Amino acid sequence: CHMKALLFGTTLLCLLASPAQAQLRKVNDISLAAASKLADTAMAACQAQGRHIVVTVLDRGGNIVAVQRADGVGPHNTDASRRKAYTALSTKNDTQALAVAARDNPDMANLTTVPELLLLGGGLPLRAKGDIVGAIGVAGGGGAQQDRACALAALAAIPELDSPTL
Repeated sequence: CHMKALLFGTTLLCLLASPAQAQLRKVNDISLAAASKLADTAMAACQAQGRHIVVTVLDRGGNIVAVQRADGVGPHNTDASRRKAYTALSTKNDTQALAVAARDNPDMANLTTVPELLLLGGGLPLRAKGDIVGAIGVAGGGGAQQDRACALAALAAIPELDSPTL
């Protein structure tokens, strides 16, 4: 009888242990090296146009991986770049597209009331093989279109990232 209980206990333990492994997902995430390269490229793209920006890169969990701020950029832009990146990550959308949608659709306009979201061009989700791996946010470049252009330029620096749908 003791052997039967031991066998049952061992079988039960194996059954309980097996699904735990299957429940873990392998996910891609932006690395510090890639985030730094994205930030460097965005800064260079804007500086080439005489624009000075703040750029923030977040990982897939919304954690800040890299932040760069050009000399003389207003301090509010640091938070704006982070919020643009967070908005792009959380909504899985280009923040410029969200801003347009919020102007044209009363239901989408409700997104402007969510405290951390910033519906203003310059935030882009970062995708690899269709999966979100992070986000980039740019602020301080003289307007939403300019901020977005610098963020877009940065994406070309990391070949593993999907090209954004424009």
